[in-house]
Amino acid sequence: MLERALSGSSRYYKLLGVLLTLMAVGLAAYLIQNERGLTVTGMSRDVSWGIYIAQFTFLVGVAASAVVVVLPFYVHDVAAFGRITILAEFLAVSAVAMSLLFVMVDLGKPSRILNIIFYPSPGSILFWDVVALSGYMLLNLFIGWNALEAERKGTCLPRWVKPLIYVSIPWAISIHTVTAFIYAGLPARQYWLSSIMAVRFLASAFCSGPALLIALCCLIRKYSRFDPGKDAIGKLATIMTYAMLFNLFLLGLEFFTAFYSGVPSHSESLKYLFIGLNGHQNLVRVSWLFVVLAAAAVVLLLNPGTRQSEKMLLGAAGCVFASTWIEKGLSLVVAGFIPNPLGQIYEYSPTLPELIIAMGVWAVGFFILAIFYKITISVKSEAAR
Repeated sequence: MLERALSGSSRYYKLLGVLLTLMAVGLAAYLIQNERGLTVTGMSRDVSWGIYIAQFTFLVGVAASAVVVVLPFYVHDVAAFGRITILAEFLAVSAVAMSLLFVMVDLGKPSRILNIIFYPSPGSILFWDVVALSGYMLLNLFIGWNALEAERKGTCLPRWVKPLIYVSIPWAISIHTVTAFIYAGLPARQYWLSSIMAVRFLASAFCSGPALLIALCCLIRKYSRFDPGKDAIGKLATIMTYAMLFNLFLLGLEFFTAFYSGVPSHSESLKYLFIGLNGHQNLVRVSWLFVVLAAAAVVLLLNPGTRQSEKMLLGAAGCVFASTWIEKGLSLVVAGFIPNPLGQIYEYSPTLPELIIAMGVWAVGFFILAIFYKITISVKSEAAR
């Protein structure tokens, strides 16, 4: 089936060309970082995680969100999701690929990734996270590819794939839970030291992932002959709505805990995000943008009229995706380092090389996604004839 990725419309080739160009620019920036080290980034001794780990954290959630489609379809026989299950699984593959790439670029030297392989550290949460992500990517790749092959041949899914499907469901929960443990296991960082961190991660994942999948389904329906189905998109919108409300509720719990209890080490990070701390306010505008986008998303999603309109739903999905990216793909990581354990404030701003490298990694992910979606759409379009 790989040969199907080699043929397509001019629009398809232009998309691949743009992504390849962005990948080349990102690679050039990474070669500079590889030569000069992480000094080209905005990270420091006090803020040792930046946009790379923030994107890693966010994308793990996007990957884990595939379970909201896989579980209803394979376990509860929700037929509407049958048209988009493979799309969700391949989205998970590309998201995990980006996550692992962000870990690699954050390590500075690519050879350091070999330490995880040749010198495993079972006591390290990051070690287990990489293992869980690699396994999850392989699971979704095998399941999605075999499901697509069965659809192409018009046969049933092979029996040996079913156990993999059932394993992948709790595995999806585990990858983001382990990622949350990386943060919640650091006692010196009070903003992350929360027993509900894993739940917060999963809640944000179950709204950001469906938001991206809704946008992708709408693009597929517009630019191809394959229709993912209005019913499937509607069910995704419902899941996204409840997940977004739960996500905001959990964030509200953090505010209550921090300010009602009067714990300075917890409340100072939130103050830094929303009003600034001791004159430092790099993320105040971004944090309030998150509030505006989240509020707009809730208003659009709670109104059945706007939620059932494709244009308004796309707008709501965009607001959900952007707001969760701000809160989880930027603010959460940076605010955890401010102030440091000594009460000092060292702000972080990503440098141009960091942003270009991050752009290149995202381009790699969407290149992988474009290839898999091209194959999937071709097979599904033929099967529908």
